[in-house]
Amino acid sequence: MTLSKSRKHWVLVATVLGSSLTFIDGSALGVALPAIQRDLGAGPAAVQWVSNAYLLTLGALVLIGGAAGDRFGRRRVFLIGVALFALASVACGLAPSVELLIAGRAVQGVGAALLTPGALAVIGAVFPPEERGKAFGTWAGAGALFGMIGPLVGGWLADAADWRFIFWINVPLAALTALVTLKAVPESRDADAKGLDWLGAVLAMTGLAALTWALTAAPDLGWTDPWIVGGLVGGTALLAAFVWAEAREKHPMMPLGLFRSPVFSGINLLTLLLYFALGGAMFFLPFQLIRVHGWSATMAGAAMLPFAVIMSLFSGAAGKLADRFGARLSLGLGPALAGVGLILLAIMPRTAGYVGGPLAGMTVLAVGMTLAVGPLTAAVMGAVPEGHTGVASGINNAVARVAGLLAVAVLGVVLSAQFAHHAEGRGVARDLLGAFMAGETDDGGLRNAFHWGYIWVMFSCALAAFAAGIIGALTAPKRSQSAP
Repeated sequence: MTLSKSRKHWVLVATVLGSSLTFIDGSALGVALPAIQRDLGAGPAAVQWVSNAYLLTLGALVLIGGAAGDRFGRRRVFLIGVALFALASVACGLAPSVELLIAGRAVQGVGAALLTPGALAVIGAVFPPEERGKAFGTWAGAGALFGMIGPLVGGWLADAADWRFIFWINVPLAALTALVTLKAVPESRDADAKGLDWLGAVLAMTGLAALTWALTAAPDLGWTDPWIVGGLVGGTALLAAFVWAEAREKHPMMPLGLFRSPVFSGINLLTLLLYFALGGAMFFLPFQLIRVHGWSATMAGAAMLPFAVIMSLFSGAAGKLADRFGARLSLGLGPALAGVGLILLAIMPRTAGYVGGPLAGMTVLAVGMTLAVGPLTAAVMGAVPEGHTGVASGINNAVARVAGLLAVAVLGVVLSAQFAHHAEGRGVARDLLGAFMAGETDDGGLRNAFHWGYIWVMFSCALAAFAAGIIGALTAPKRSQSAP
């Protein structure tokens, strides 16, 4: 469709506002997790599920969200997602227990599964291929600008007020999003889209849930526990069944034929590794800064500022760079720089202040992610036929969210193992880990044990980022392209 420059501007405003519901909520919640764990009496596994419940439903259902937008209208599905996210945010703000908070977060994930691919598909439908790199870069940068206030607000609320207000922020933002969308965004859909793959959605969700639960609970129950073995085997079998069902489904939410494109397959693998690295680092870094370095939650939120500032200021330029010179340079160099930033975050001294501590690592990480995010999205959208942009954005977003889900679960195992090793002889390791993460003890030996676990986590993240850079250099398109 052809729209005026002014109308395109307002379309971008609508998609940025909607996506910022998830940006602000996620970034603010990260630095507030230690306070949530303390106030609700949650153990390490429960606090992981505050994050994982959201990522699970988002990762499994974002594919349905993309397909639903293609079939029923991208604007309509986007608006439904915004409304559901706002209602779930109210439930989270009122939750009296960690179990109900986890349930509310799961419903938030359903709303995000509708609005996130809807926002990207709307951009893909409105902007021609030669303008998408800049548009996606602007979307990512503006989202980062909104997300910039998240860690500061979340940290301040955790320190001085109540972390529950993090969820109430979403209500007026959702109302503004709906207003702009109704005024400016045209409806679009794929005339050939038919059917929704509910069997695939159920298999994906249950398979991911079983695997995630097993990985999260294994440090408590032990790897030989029958429930853990059953969760790992059952989850793997369910995900295999998901692939089998997609190959035979008449209207699959994840058409396997799209993966015949080397670009599409490679960029999604890059996404899995890069967002594994980012998701794991951003989950565990606040605990390191607050519990080991002794910072307040507000100070920990301020440590995230370089990431948001650089993303917001330079994502548009990064998109233009990829439009001109192709995505391969950006998608090879960007993840590699992100890996360097993660190493710097791993080795920062425990006694260092802001400048000698997280500043360098966060800055380099931000530059790397800025180079990668816009070109990554544009490359994925350009690797599929025009009518499948909703499905393509859904798959890529699913991969990114599943990566974060797996990162928190897998790296939680890494952290627990290293903590137990360095806290040997001091008691039941998981109980001690839970007490330390919740701020119930300030024992120097436990601080040292957590610090070593954190180092292993960050180096694991860096390895994933370097691997993503290698894949980007090998598979990303050299020049901007349109799908056949």
